[in-house]
Amino acid sequence: MGTWSSRGLRGSTLEDMINMTNESYREKKLGLIQKIPTPITPVKIDESTRHITLAYFEKQSTVDYIGAVQGIPVCFDAKECAATTFPMMNIHEHQIHFMEDFERQGGVAFILLFFSQLDEIYYIPFCDIKRFYERSVSGGRKSFTYDEIDKSYLLTSSKGILIHYLEGIQKDLNRREE
Repeated sequence: MGTWSSRGLRGSTLEDMINMTNESYREKKLGLIQKIPTPITPVKIDESTRHITLAYFEKQSTVDYIGAVQGIPVCFDAKECAATTFPMMNIHEHQIHFMEDFERQGGVAFILLFFSQLDEIYYIPFCDIKRFYERSVSGGRKSFTYDEIDKSYLLTSSKGILIHYLEGIQKDLNRREE
């Protein structure tokens, strides 16, 4: 089991851990994954500090990360959850459509979900996300629970890699072949 706080990461965000992982993957030539910036239009800038104090989003973002791992296109979003229930409203319809289109083109889409209360990070394959999404839009439960996710997708650190999500990708690919 991964105890992230024991590795001196208390206070680090999930995004920081993913960025460090992506840098390790790049250095080890395992993959090239980049954070996708959300496009904004500044409205107000503090002239003394040159900081943006007011802005709006230009368009809806797709996912947080995109790239390739050993020749396989990947895209994913990073989510955090303080409880053991994850509301589907935290995954937007346009993100579902983007991930679905991405997989149709031969890519692998997924979500990395950090259950902060449990100090556990899971790889959630897109097929599971889609199933939870379809249930929510067809009048069913509007969330999924910790008990509903596949615990074999628990991610840990390994060989200097904080969130070894390549293991989740491999397991996902193996499951697709079965």
